[in-house]
Amino acid sequence: MNAFVSMKDMEFKRELQEEKNIPSEEKSIGLNAIFEVIRIKQVVQEVPTPFAIGAIRSPDDAANIAGTLIGDEDREVFLVLCLNTKNQVTAAHRCHVGSINASIVHAREVFKTAILNNAASIVLSHQHPSGDPTPSMEDLNVTKRLVQAGQLLGIDVLDHVIVTHNGDHYSLKEKGHL
Repeated sequence: MNAFVSMKDMEFKRELQEEKNIPSEEKSIGLNAIFEVIRIKQVVQEVPTPFAIGAIRSPDDAANIAGTLIGDEDREVFLVLCLNTKNQVTAAHRCHVGSINASIVHAREVFKTAILNNAASIVLSHQHPSGDPTPSMEDLNVTKRLVQAGQLLGIDVLDHVIVTHNGDHYSLKEKGHL
């Protein structure tokens, strides 16, 4: 089933089959599922401690975290902050890196991270390299689509904060767009 099985994985499967006398096909189905879960888990990285300690209580909190992570980028970077039920950041995911004035974002990539991290809600953010945090019409449309997708999945989009390299930010929730 899986084209990316290493020699070590194959040896482990063979040893397990010999040990337990379980037919090959039954073992490989179970083992492939185990290896897939492990592979996904290894990709997820923990958020640095200062972010995991605090909770996001305002757009300023979200802007500070996003600004630290993506504020100095030379092109648009779309960031997803996954939050637990206490609005503490449990993961930060650079969902997409775009060009100097655009970033293509799909709900499947945004919510994949949220689901894998058991997020109760998310805060979206991206960076405007121009230094002007004013949202474009596309920024507003993408946010609307992501809010709708979140409602279907039961994962609230709390805000979408646009940050810049000079520390300015724009909260779509604060300005009534969310």
